[in-house]
Amino acid sequence: MVEALSNIITSFGLSASAGLNAYLTLLIVALIARFTDLIQLQAPFTALTNGWALATLAVLTLVEILADKIPAVDTANDLLESLVRPAAGAVLFAASSNVIADLHPVLALICGLFVAGTVHVAKSTARPVVTATTAGIGNPVVSTVEDLTAATVSVVSIVFPLFALLLILVGIWILWRVWRRNLSHS
Repeated sequence: MVEALSNIITSFGLSASAGLNAYLTLLIVALIARFTDLIQLQAPFTALTNGWALATLAVLTLVEILADKIPAVDTANDLLESLVRPAAGAVLFAASSNVIADLHPVLALICGLFVAGTVHVAKSTARPVVTATTAGIGNPVVSTVEDLTAATVSVVSIVFPLFALLLILVGIWILWRVWRRNLSHS
């Protein structure tokens, strides 16, 4: 029961991270799966640990991190990533929940797609506001925070899933508070 709960929390954490930075999250999962026993990927997801896949993910991660720091380019990147991030979330949810016999793979894909898609929509909706209110100066800062959050939640989701749940809940609470504060000032 505890293992099943941990796997579900890991799945949600990884798919949420993919909504912020798909390639970074995929790269972290692939590296951890290849070099440790902390996460076990089943076929066909073991393909992520292939050397060529790792190299490709590393290049795509670098491109995404750099593109996301530049005003206007980040908006174009978010538009391009509108398919990639939810798809990565679906793959990561399915890959990390595949040890749970009772979770149908289609349900896992839908959950991952929904979680990553929701995070991606929130990110891509907020980013133009950051660009407009800071004349683009805030983009690198916000992007760096997003990257660090994606990396942290990814690693913590694998290593300490219950702590990841706490991080996710605190993040949701903070977003809710900011939203309520902005709503009351409108």
